[in-house]
Amino acid sequence: MLEPWGEDDLSLLERLLGDPAMMEHLGGPESAEKIAERQQKYVTLRGESPDKMFKIVEAATGQGVGSVGYWQRELLDEEVYETGWSVLPEFQGRGIATSGTVQAIELARAERRHRHLWAYPSVENHASNAICRKLGFELLGAFDFEYPPGNPMRCNDWRLELFAAS
Repeated sequence: MLEPWGEDDLSLLERLLGDPAMMEHLGGPESAEKIAERQQKYVTLRGESPDKMFKIVEAATGQGVGSVGYWQRELLDEEVYETGWSVLPEFQGRGIATSGTVQAIELARAERRHRHLWAYPSVENHASNAICRKLGFELLGAFDFEYPPGNPMRCNDWRLELFAAS
């Protein structure tokens, strides 16, 4: 189940972005300052903002166990959405990231704002690449990217059509 990112979700974000194991495929853990900045940004992504960030909540306990979101970016002269997700280690392997991403895709699709949704997991992140494959994203190839700036990584370029062109 998804809930909008809230004021009280900083501790979840610290676990998701401050843990070296969680950030293995994304250039390492973020600093406390960067996480606090990101928390404030996520809280503001509500209402009419085209960018969205959600807390993934385990239905049985109501506990926040991960995050998923989508945000606008320009790609090849087209406005598109990019997506990303993360689930705490003790909740991985249960389909929670897949379920949360399905819900985020449906929300992005319902907006009918952008035709495509893109994901860029590291080629080494087998779990995230499996989610893309399972959810019907099309693999367009791999490319070199810097994230964060100064940290080279090789990513897979996945695209999902949210709706057919009219």
